[in-house]
Amino acid sequence: MLTRLISYVAILTLVLADFYSSRYDDFDIQPLLENDRVLIGYTKCFLDQGPCTPEAKDFKKAIPEAVETTCGKCTPKQKSLIRTVIRAIMDKHPEAWEQLVEKYDKNKNYRENFNRFIEGND
Repeated sequence: MLTRLISYVAILTLVLADFYSSRYDDFDIQPLLENDRVLIGYTKCFLDQGPCTPEAKDFKKAIPEAVETTCGKCTPKQKSLIRTVIRAIMDKHPEAWEQLVEKYDKNKNYRENFNRFIEGND
């Protein structure tokens, strides 16, 4: 019985490690969407052109891996939040979006897959 319990805990640990922390799953993105100054602030943080809030620092750390894996470690909620914010940046600040793409996918290795991810809704 103890062996079975240890096996379940090990499997659960592996499964949970396959996702980013759910700490920000309930992050309120409305201020980003409704206040252009806040959206620009996050974008500048991601581009190393301005200061970062603690949350923005955490998000920034995950960007390279999220781009490379097409958000492979994102929970469904995180995927939805990321798509919404990226679409807002693309619509409101296309030049900043291009800078982000250039910074995080300079060689265009992940662009096609990531664009399909952004357009999706799974």
